[in-house]
Amino acid sequence: MNNKIYIFDTTLRDGEQVPGCQLTTNEKVIIAKELELLGVDVIEAGFPISSPGDFESVIQISKAVSAPTICALTRAREGDIDVAVDSLKYAKNKRIHTGIGASDFHILHKFNSNRAEVLQRGVEAVKYAKKFVEDIEFYAEDAGRADNQFLAQMVEAVIAAGATVVNIPDTNGYCLPDEYGAKIKYLFENVKNIHKAIISVHCHNDLGLATANSLAGVINGARQIECTINGIGERAGNTSLEEVVMAIKTHQEMGVYTEINTKRIYPLSRKVSSMMRMPVQPNKAIVGKNAFAHSSGIHQDGMIKNKKNYEIMEPEDVGVSESSIILTARSGRAALKYRLELLGYTIDKDQLEIKYEEFLKLADAKKDNVNDKDLRALMGEGVENRGIFLEELEVTCGYKIQPKAKVTLKVNGQNQTVISEGNGPVDAALKSVKTILKDESTLEEFLVQTITEGHNDFGKVHMTVKQGNNTLYGFSANTDIVLASVEAYLDAINKVY
Repeated sequence: MNNKIYIFDTTLRDGEQVPGCQLTTNEKVIIAKELELLGVDVIEAGFPISSPGDFESVIQISKAVSAPTICALTRAREGDIDVAVDSLKYAKNKRIHTGIGASDFHILHKFNSNRAEVLQRGVEAVKYAKKFVEDIEFYAEDAGRADNQFLAQMVEAVIAAGATVVNIPDTNGYCLPDEYGAKIKYLFENVKNIHKAIISVHCHNDLGLATANSLAGVINGARQIECTINGIGERAGNTSLEEVVMAIKTHQEMGVYTEINTKRIYPLSRKVSSMMRMPVQPNKAIVGKNAFAHSSGIHQDGMIKNKKNYEIMEPEDVGVSESSIILTARSGRAALKYRLELLGYTIDKDQLEIKYEEFLKLADAKKDNVNDKDLRALMGEGVENRGIFLEELEVTCGYKIQPKAKVTLKVNGQNQTVISEGNGPVDAALKSVKTILKDESTLEEFLVQTITEGHNDFGKVHMTVKQGNNTLYGFSANTDIVLASVEAYLDAINKVY
């Protein structure tokens, strides 16, 4: 059996079904090009008959990328397939993804039909699509809840009809890993022609088991995983691409591999998060901002001695520059000494005891991370005039008015004022800040979240700023989103100023 695991990315189809995460065609093309560089084997570009926008996106993605197979989703209907075929006319490698429900629940309550009729419709759809496209993938929707004997009958019939890939979706995220793995094993043992097609897994995360179920499928013979960047998707999301890829890379004893360039995972995760306005939870595996951050004193001590004490993969392998030792009230003496030495301070054991007690008081008072500026103050440096402080912010914007922002910053104790125009009030304000600071850093991520409701709604702003080799994170919360944006930017910049 082939030991390569094909990565089928459906970020631009299933992932885009998340409310509020819709992308323009141009944005989809940008992500598709990044997916090509990442090394995915298949890009599911859309559901062409669903809307003119989806149809156009499949066309433009087909023109923009050449290495991955471009896949278009359809129902088991000739009209759907005709539209999909038309949308794929520019694709170098093309695939039709058609299918129908396989569970008795779907057969009765979705199609108001019976097993024989549904099976016939699925076979006819494959045969019809095969007239136009060689590569046909069939999905047996809700296979996770389907009767295994009937599912095997359906899989055997669609492969005989010409399906090159058969997708066994756990559409509702219902299965437990041993149950789903056993289902894939059953198919390999009971479908006579199963080796004429690739068996694919498409798992949803309703019970938080999408990654586990996908890997169980692979262990039992599946050779394609359908997944999304950051695990986004319908309801609780899809299988997370970064999780299954890194699980396979970390557990080489599985005997399988992908051709994903894992160093591109984290940058693409940030891009998808920003473009889809879908924040990544800090504790998200692989790509969360805390995935390689350590704040517990015991963990920090172990990390300083040997990173492998608490990290099973290198952060650089997924595109993260380095691990982080985050100083909080839970940090120990070893972490404090380590960070002070990075700042150029030499400290003996007796001094460390004194400074550690002062550090704990500071950390408890801040109820936040202790940054380098705090440490310099702890060591007696006069830093009160060495930061950047917002003194004044005045914004003008409105209908048919060019947005303009007047910003006054105190830099090293001196006030400086600049007025700038921008595409919007936030853009204008940040341009003024950057002009004052002669700052050439780039804004890599800008996320806004509403955390209260009503006319006095409170918003949080998270920013990621790239300054040279430094990746800086800024945060602020305010009822005024422009003010919060400026404060978040300064929070980031002040960490190295």
